[in-house]
Amino acid sequence: MARKPARMYRRLTGQAYTRREYMGGVPALRINTFDLGTTNGDFPITINMKVKETCQIRHTAMEAARIAANRVMSRTPGNNYHLKFRIYPHHVLRENKLATGAGADRVSSGMRNAFGKNIGTAARVHAGQVVLTIRVPAANFNSAKQALWKASLKLPTPCFIEVEKGAELVK
Repeated sequence: MARKPARMYRRLTGQAYTRREYMGGVPALRINTFDLGTTNGDFPITINMKVKETCQIRHTAMEAARIAANRVMSRTPGNNYHLKFRIYPHHVLRENKLATGAGADRVSSGMRNAFGKNIGTAARVHAGQVVLTIRVPAANFNSAKQALWKASLKLPTPCFIEVEKGAELVK
């Protein structure tokens, strides 16, 4: 059966569903690394990517954003950066799978017992929250902005980039 579209899980509705010790069969995270690059380097410039709207970001979208940003930064000369995700997908998503096709009315129970099964995880973020941070030397400032822009295209909400410190070094 095909996966449901991600837009079904974008809005924050209801209470967070996070207690994994009471759930059986929560799928593993797609994103496996939250820190990339030189984690203990001394970088003068810090750039943050923040979300404009409150939403849920699925773990698959986070992995796609990580790959997109890492691809841009790994191709820069020097390859010197630290990329860090600031969110973690705690919220477990559920789906009430319905049978389709011939004879589905005899198999499916409709909305009876519609709690759903665990299908993935998502991070709940609020407007203005930092999602991704990248620290770079002054020479890689434009590459870092390009990397965060490409990563923002993979997320289900509009994002903006904010230079936290070191902007006077670039000008």
